[in-house]
Parts: sequence; C-alpha cells; structure tokens
Amino acid sequence: QVHLVESGGGLVQAGDSLKLSCAASGLRFSSYVVGWFRQAPGKEREFVASISFSGDSTYFPNSMNGRFTISRDNAKNMVYLLLNSLKPEDAATYYCAAGSRPTNKPSAYHYWGQGTQVTVSS
Repeated sequence: QVHLVESGGGLVQAGDSLKLSCAASGLRFSSYVVGWFRQAPGKEREFVASISFSGDSTYFPNSMNGRFTISRDNAKNMVYLLLNSLKPEDAATYYCAAGSRPTNKPSAYHYWGQGTQVTVSS
C-alpha cells in the first residue's frame, strides 16, 4: 500500500522560511515524479513544484517567483520543499503527490498525501 506523508508545516511570520518533507513508502520511489500542490480554503488546488525521477530537473510555476526549492533523496524515499520569503498568501494546506510525468495537473498524479498546514502571519 502506497503512503505519502507530509510534515513540517506550521505557523510562521511573513518573510520566514519553512521546510516541508514528504515521506513515501510502498512504491518504487525513484520511478515516480513527485509534485507539491497547495490548496487554500475556497480555492482550487494549485501547483507549486515538481521534481523528476532522479532529481536533476525541477519545475515551478512562474508565480512562485523563485522563492521555493524542491529536492529529493531517493535513498531515503524523501522529497523536500523549501519555502522561502513566505507571504500570507502562501498559507494553505500543502500536499505532495507521486506521478509518472512532470506536470502541473493534479489529475495526472496517482498518489497523494494528507497534507500539512502552513499558516503565515503578517
């Protein structure tokens, strides 16, 4: 059974950094692209970042303005999302997901975690 478990969320102040982690089990981790999405109350799920199988390619929407970094450690079945210069509008539940290709479309990802909450105070 596949499990993705996010951690690292919390309450931070605007301008702070936060590192989210995604621990995977039950799948051949290095065979999956991993993406991060976020969803704020009343809003659609938004693509944040993705990373290729080996970690040599990463993808971000332009809207993130280079503030976020994604990385992975296939030996540990882990993916990390570093959030820098956080803004109140970054507050959301952040989800990691595993899929077969790097895309910004949530429907293309096969497995999802339960999410970790990020709150940013101004």
